[in-house]
Order: sequence, then structure tokens, then C-alpha cells
Amino acid sequence: MEKVPGDMERERREWSEELSEAERKAVQATWARLYANCEDVGVAILVRFFVNFPSAKQYFSQFRHMEDPLEMERSPQLRKHACRVMGALNTVVENLHDPDKVSSVLALVGKAHALKHKVEPVYFKILSGVILEVIAEEFANDFPPETQKAWAKLRGLIYSHVTAAYKEVGWVQQVPNTTTPPTTLPSSGP
Repeated sequence: MEKVPGDMERERREWSEELSEAERKAVQATWARLYANCEDVGVAILVRFFVNFPSAKQYFSQFRHMEDPLEMERSPQLRKHACRVMGALNTVVENLHDPDKVSSVLALVGKAHALKHKVEPVYFKILSGVILEVIAEEFANDFPPETQKAWAKLRGLIYSHVTAAYKEVGWVQQVPNTTTPPTTLPSSGP
């Protein structure tokens, strides 16, 4: 069945509405504490991402060659990208009450990464898993199951929005430049 223009946009709005008010508040409260240390947390996330999934570095000419985590941490380009990632996430989290805004932000991110950067969409799922790992570690004593569930739900919603944007622009899987994409994904649970 062919999609009518606007159907994909409507579907993305519906996905955003899947977080309950309590889940939105739990995500926003956790995020506010995390975002207070935005740059360092963002760098920690990206360094872990690139150390654990080095094939992701193929999309970043500025730090593709870096192997040492300390070198990555000190890289001005990596720090700048970490701030962009955290800024986009902040916009999503702050606007969870506004499905249209969430949809719009994630569509822009998805389309840019598909068309301009040619990043395989699976890396969004991997990165969001790394983000959940960092949050769980940062709040080990204050990350109850309900909050974990809300973040896992948000992870799925982000991935759904981004992959919908990829499909919307007619994404065709790219052949990796240097290494094969990872075969394992971080789990979001035990």
C-alpha cells in the first residue's frame, strides 16, 4: 500500500506520544542532572562509542585515526561533536511534550546523517545504547526500573524517528569505507 504524503509525519507524532507524562518527567529529571555536565558527559559517551565500536569512526575524518581514548577526549573536533549530539538530545528531551517538535528535530538529524554524512542508521541504535549505559552508570544508585524503562522507550522512539527519516529520503545501505559495521548491539537490559 502506498503512503499518502503526511502519513509518515503522522506516524512519527504517534510514536512520540507513547511516553506517558510520568515517563516524560522521569526522562527529563534524569536528563537535567546529566545535561548540567553536558560537554564532559557527551565526550564520555562518544569516546565509549568509538572505543567499543571503532567502525563508527569511519564517518569522522577529523578523528578517524585516533585510537587512544585520552587523545579522543582532548580532541577539539570530538568535543565539538559531543556538544552537538548533546544539544540535539536536549532539544528532544525538553520537547517531549511536543510531538511535532520532536519529530521535526529527529527528521532533520536523520536526513542530514543519511544524505550528507552517509551514516548507517544502525549507529543511532548503538549510540543510544551507549547513552543508556552512561546514564545507568552515572545514576547507578538513582536509576529505578521505571526510569530505565522510560529511557529504553525513548531510545526506541528516537531510532524509529531517525529510521523513518532515512526511509523518507530513500536511503540505500552504503558499503562501509574501512571496516564492517558491528555485529553486536549493546543491550538495554540484563
